[in-house]
Amino acid sequence: MAFKTGLLLATALFPMSAFAQVVPEAQRSAIVAGIDKRSPELAATAQTIWGWSEVGYQENRSSALLQTQLKKAGFTVEAGVAGMPTAFVARFKQGEGPVIGILAEYDALPGLAQTTDPTKTGIAGKAAGHGCGHNLFGAASVASAIAIREWMIANKVQGELRVYGSPAEEGGSGKVYLVRAGLFDDVSAVLHWHPGDSNGVSTGRSMANISGKFRFHGVSAHAAASPEKGRSALDGVEVMDVAVNFLREHVPSSTRIHYVITSAGEAPNVVPDFAESYYYVRNVDPAIVKSVWERVTKAAEGAAIATGTTTDHEITGGVYSMLASETLARVMTRNLEGVGGEQWSPEETAWATTLQKSLPTQKPLASVQAVDGRERGPDGGGSTDVSDISWTVPTIGLNTATWVPGTPAHSWQAVAASGTSIGTKGAVVAAKTMALTAADLFLSPQTLAEAKAELLKARGADFRYEALLGNRKPALEYRKPTPAWEGKTR
Repeated sequence: MAFKTGLLLATALFPMSAFAQVVPEAQRSAIVAGIDKRSPELAATAQTIWGWSEVGYQENRSSALLQTQLKKAGFTVEAGVAGMPTAFVARFKQGEGPVIGILAEYDALPGLAQTTDPTKTGIAGKAAGHGCGHNLFGAASVASAIAIREWMIANKVQGELRVYGSPAEEGGSGKVYLVRAGLFDDVSAVLHWHPGDSNGVSTGRSMANISGKFRFHGVSAHAAASPEKGRSALDGVEVMDVAVNFLREHVPSSTRIHYVITSAGEAPNVVPDFAESYYYVRNVDPAIVKSVWERVTKAAEGAAIATGTTTDHEITGGVYSMLASETLARVMTRNLEGVGGEQWSPEETAWATTLQKSLPTQKPLASVQAVDGRERGPDGGGSTDVSDISWTVPTIGLNTATWVPGTPAHSWQAVAASGTSIGTKGAVVAAKTMALTAADLFLSPQTLAEAKAELLKARGADFRYEALLGNRKPALEYRKPTPAWEGKTR
């Protein structure tokens, strides 16, 4: 049996001394079989959410679908938590014991509409796509939670299982508001996963970030007849962008600064009285992020002075860097090794071969069958609001091969694969791994205690959680453009 073979390998690599109890093999097999049985529903759910492609804080149908499935399976669901209409917490409790949380995401990215063709083929009239595979994320997390609940009932396991429906991971920092609302205060451990192009568990640090919108306000005028009477808000944005680009030489080299201009005027012969740019600042060190963000803000203020305009800004997101649990990583790695990687059909391999031709980096397709047993990964890369949870509760996650090897996240290739059976197979691996890991933790109080001690030591005795986005309410409109008329009143 593939699971048993992988289990023996993982046990040799990572001794079982950390476990007070171990889930019996028959129960593990039942959990895996339960998810296999549920995999058609997982696939249908993922495909439906993929088709909707709802962006952050607008995932009304996607959130409702996952909530409905959890309610049907016997969970108690509280919707609209922490001031976010599309967030929810689903609970199943059986006696007193550990509280294990599983995260579910379901937001899409703007501007990545793509069919499931292995060549670049946009979808007319569609404005977003699942370029990070969150359609798979939410579906697999729910399937995993249902399987864990069934195991708990069948084996009279004591404790509470929760699913956190967390919207707007892509820039909206939805989980930060869940943390700030105290919804993880009594949780023993949190599990999550993410689509990718390989299978592995990582304890590397992600990047902390602050994101926000800078708005400039000027005076309209005829650009040819009376330009001297105008003050261009667009000039303010462009001068700010130039200043920030010069700033890049004088910040820590690992810092990332990105921006887009989201509003720039309507007609060349009208001096624009409103313009807006959307900025991200990232670094693995949250203190550096805050420092550089202050300098970006000063650049905006200087640009306003230089152009005779005024400016204000709104922080729309902010997250910590990841503080993953190495203690939990050993448990999850053991289970991922046991589950194993994906097996593609000839048709899936042919599809992947065609798509691979469009990738700048081409890796062996057979690598999706393997599991990277290393627990440590490189620092840097992207950002995630899971990080804020990891500073408050022992947290661990995995990546699985839902995309063609070499596929970058936030690409049309990722969108295409996330809507296919290739994506679903990777999601099933994730669901099994999380379910088995949760089962281990429910029966391993010693492991949970070690994970808690590790977290307290890693973050330091003086640590007090303060959200990088401050005390603001959820930025429910962050994916909607700021109309020029609204900009005038700010």
